[in-house]
Amino acid sequence: MKFRRKSEPAGTPADELTAEDSDTVEPIAPEALASGPWDVDDFPGSLDDGRERVDLGALVLTVTAGLDVRLQVDEATERVQSVLVAGPEGAVELRVFAAPRHGDLWGDVRPRIASEYAQRGGTATEHDGRYGRELLCQLTVRTEDGRTATQPSRVVGINGPRWMLRATLLGRPAVEPHTAGPWDDVIASTVVRRGAQAMPVGSELPLTLPPRDKLERRES
Repeated sequence: MKFRRKSEPAGTPADELTAEDSDTVEPIAPEALASGPWDVDDFPGSLDDGRERVDLGALVLTVTAGLDVRLQVDEATERVQSVLVAGPEGAVELRVFAAPRHGDLWGDVRPRIASEYAQRGGTATEHDGRYGRELLCQLTVRTEDGRTATQPSRVVGINGPRWMLRATLLGRPAVEPHTAGPWDDVIASTVVRRGAQAMPVGSELPLTLPPRDKLERRES
């Protein structure tokens, strides 16, 4: 995968980086996905097994062919603000949070997410999915041409040891879960590196840029 810094209009506070898959990237083996996402201490095998990965510190991603990793980065601090794995028909946004050693953070935050959607005039309905209870959400948004449209999303939460991974699926995989295979594979193969530092429950784990020798900058 190659990263490149995308051009942004003047005054934009953050830059976007994309990781583009080459033709040599192999699909993720189904047996490697059986129990993920993984805590780094429980990951079967080695992260240095030769497979193409994107190491963002607290998150290590393995991406199937045809999907791009897009990072929104604050130029001043070079802090990664968001991670999106996107394809032609949809995307998944990944975020990871500090959680108690024993507990159900996803169970705690799920009603809050539903309440936030309701306050914004949307809906969030609970359903059972691959990882247990998830939210199917709809929100009315205004498009660039001034029209209104319904934006669907599917929010998945997975509790891990002292962390919770939150994945928000957009586009086709949000409304047709049976077509979400590539994005589900991204979630299932994600590795979380929580670290030993104390953090308030619910705080987002900071993400970092990959090593600079993997970044290919493109001037504005």
